[in-house]
Amino acid sequence: MLSKIEEIALITRCVAVDDRRAFERLVEEYSPGLRRFIFNLTMGNAAITDDISQEAFLKAYTQLRQFKGISRFKTWLYRIAYNEYVTLMRAKREERLPDGYAPALGDSDTSQQRLTDMRHDIEVGMRALTDTERTLMLLFYLEDRPIKEIVQITSLPEGTVKSYLSRAKSKMAKAITEYNTLDS
Repeated sequence: MLSKIEEIALITRCVAVDDRRAFERLVEEYSPGLRRFIFNLTMGNAAITDDISQEAFLKAYTQLRQFKGISRFKTWLYRIAYNEYVTLMRAKREERLPDGYAPALGDSDTSQQRLTDMRHDIEVGMRALTDTERTLMLLFYLEDRPIKEIVQITSLPEGTVKSYLSRAKSKMAKAITEYNTLDS
């Protein structure tokens, strides 16, 4: 993990002398987390994940002079990626994402069946959410971003973020319960 000082030094080198290796270092550092976030936002669509990731890094590079350093570079980058996602979803509003959402879960000591069941429950719950609710749940729970950073990424007021998170948890629990009741 880059320290804020290292991050600022890399950004300064990018802006001052167009040091592409410095930007490459930023990409290496933040690409895995950003791709995971987008992959989960798109509910497992690798092609859209690739497009949004590439566009986010391209925009970050071309607009790096506009980065004010008020937030971390990672927060700014996630904001760019989130905006790209929203723009793409607006353009494709009539299309739905393909089935097969598989959230990125960490390794677990549970049995393979339990892991499969958990993934399925998460899929059912995530599909019950709006795009905004899904985004907030992913940022808060999967990406472990603090509320204040989520506010910067999404431009939503803090109270709205908190109420959406609460509502999203309830909606997910209800959807999972209803599905499991129907499945029994």
